[in-house]
Amino acid sequence: MDIKEIQSLIKFVAKSGASEVKLEMEDIKITIKTGSEKTETTIVQAAPIAQIPQAAPAPIAVAQPIAETTNSESSPEDAKYITIKSPIIGTFYRKPSPDKPMFVEVGSTINTGDTVCVIEAMKLFNEIESEISGKIVKVLVDDSSPVEFDQPLFLVDPS
Repeated sequence: MDIKEIQSLIKFVAKSGASEVKLEMEDIKITIKTGSEKTETTIVQAAPIAQIPQAAPAPIAVAQPIAETTNSESSPEDAKYITIKSPIIGTFYRKPSPDKPMFVEVGSTINTGDTVCVIEAMKLFNEIESEISGKIVKVLVDDSSPVEFDQPLFLVDPS
């Protein structure tokens, strides 16, 4: 793991609102603690970094078929829509709990700040809020599916 990847991870954790994240791989341990204005990072590296790239391609390989299916389904009409993307890696849920109704459906009107879904990451359920107002045109991910960082979740018609 190089310094740019670590810096990206720190920024990602700070934006996610998590107070502490621990990442342990075979040869490296990283703990990131965020406070009110201070971010503390501890990195312990025990072995050469050569094995890390072997572990990294697996999630990327899983994400590519998902991206290809969404690209093949997209049409020129979809270009006028705004995409709500996943800010974190985790499991996508359309409902706050199994016995509750879905946050949004196709055709639902949303406003800035409305919760559109929940993404579970490391046993934490993160409510994903809309940054735009509009109408949900398409849900791009199935409920209870794993999602990657920056993966498209919804198409929204801002008009």
